[in-house]
Amino acid sequence: MRSSIFSNIPPVTKSIIIINAIVWAVMMIMPQSAAESIIDFGGLHYLKAPDFNPIQLFTYMFMHSTRDFAHILFNMFTLFMFGITLERVLGSERFLFYYISCGVGAALIQEAVWAVTWEDLFVKQIANFQNVDFDEVRQAIDSALAMGQELPFLNNLITIGASGAIYGVLLAFGMIFPNRPLYLIFVPIPIKAKWMVLGYGVIELLIGLSEANDGVAHFAHLGGMIFGFIMIYIWKKKGIINGQYF
Repeated sequence: MRSSIFSNIPPVTKSIIIINAIVWAVMMIMPQSAAESIIDFGGLHYLKAPDFNPIQLFTYMFMHSTRDFAHILFNMFTLFMFGITLERVLGSERFLFYYISCGVGAALIQEAVWAVTWEDLFVKQIANFQNVDFDEVRQAIDSALAMGQELPFLNNLITIGASGAIYGVLLAFGMIFPNRPLYLIFVPIPIKAKWMVLGYGVIELLIGLSEANDGVAHFAHLGGMIFGFIMIYIWKKKGIINGQYF
């Protein structure tokens, strides 16, 4: 029965789940220092950080925390639940393009948010720690950047996980199957997909704007949804998706 279920998963969805699971398992059995080195190489860093590499815009979405099993479990279970249907509707090639695009789009939005917020974040921390003036620290950082100096502390801005791409998958499902009833755990009544997706988006926006220090890249989630919305909207306009699903 299990082999039958697994064999019925479309190839792209199956491959993404397998790749994520393998990477996570390898990082789990490695010494912590080796796993951290993998994250340093493949995790998404701020573009001005010494450890940033453009390939991270792609690799970060195949890595998950080994300290929190719920991280990979939620992402891969959501992909399993919604990706199967989407891949069958969009086709494997288009679904792969959509998934990767949402993940890269999420990374770009996260980079933009970091670009706007990192100075205030680190300047406040450094000023408070060293008990010096805020403007003095900002001027020192600006001078270092102007002279092309590396700022190693920027490597602390890093994110990993498939959540941006997964939120894009949720967005696509809500747009293609807007009236499909979905159920949440502990909620006994069905919720239409379009309202559930909208609710997720609003929650991520509110938490992101609140500057909650929970270690979650909420704006990356929104980035995946934004890029997903643009693609699905264009495909509907072009008739690639006929919009007759419910």
